Amino acid sequence: MIKKGLIMEGGAMLGMFTCGVIDVFMENDIVFDGAIGISAGAVFGCNIKSKQIGRAIRYNKKYCKDKRYCSIRSLIKTGDLYEEEFCYHELPQKLDPFDTETFKNNPMEFYVGATDIMTGNCVYHKCIDGKDHDIKWMQASASMPMVSKPVSVDGHLLLDGGISDSVPYEYMENLGYNRNVIILTKPDGYRRKRGLESYIARLALFKYPVAAKAMFNRCEMYNLQMEEIKDRENKKTSFVIRPPEALGISRTENDPQELERVYRMGRKEAERRLPELRAFLDD
Repeated sequence: MIKKGLIMEGGAMLGMFTCGVIDVFMENDIVFDGAIGISAGAVFGCNIKSKQIGRAIRYNKKYCKDKRYCSIRSLIKTGDLYEEEFCYHELPQKLDPFDTETFKNNPMEFYVGATDIMTGNCVYHKCIDGKDHDIKWMQASASMPMVSKPVSVDGHLLLDGGISDSVPYEYMENLGYNRNVIILTKPDGYRRKRGLESYIARLALFKYPVAAKAMFNRCEMYNLQMEEIKDRENKKTSFVIRPPEALGISRTENDPQELERVYRMGRKEAERRLPELRAFLDD
């Protein structure tokens, strides 16, 4: 039995590339049996289940300079660079409503992953209706270490899923998804290098030594995943869409024109690969 899966990497505002890709998918009736997102792949990728073409790029361009959305002021005031009340309540409920009814009724399964900082392991949640409980899991998945408070939900204390499972293809394979499309936010050949950030993160997580170790070793985990994804791509067991070049923006980019540029890159790459993608999914 063929089960078609979609797997979306994180990367904060690098996720505008993913937004462009999935909008092209929706416009061309490319559908999946299930999808999973990590970090930005969760909070932006959820729009494929609610079938809201253009929503993620729209609200990011509109509010990226709003200090309630992302700012040092918010970090100092609330402990979160991306203010929880604004990003996960006011925005999806009032300012640019998330279509929870369509999300609930869409038969495509949607999962998110977040890191349990007590164990250092990634835990996964199947989103059911896109309402408060699911949104809390999406927030947890996207809560970047050092600039976010841990999120408590379902007995877990959680931070960014990318700490422990940047690209959760193995999780989807274990669920029986055997024809998977993977969207990455880095170009072919990219590998992480341990820098000052790894040491700072380890200090920031000193209360949670297992998570601190996972964060410090993230480079090795990520690079191994890239090798395994490349192997799946070469064997044509997975279909990979990635930027043709480095996106050239920061994770906290707040220039609407730059967000639009990266979004357009995602659209262009998805449109270019569309015939190959259809052949892969329909074979």
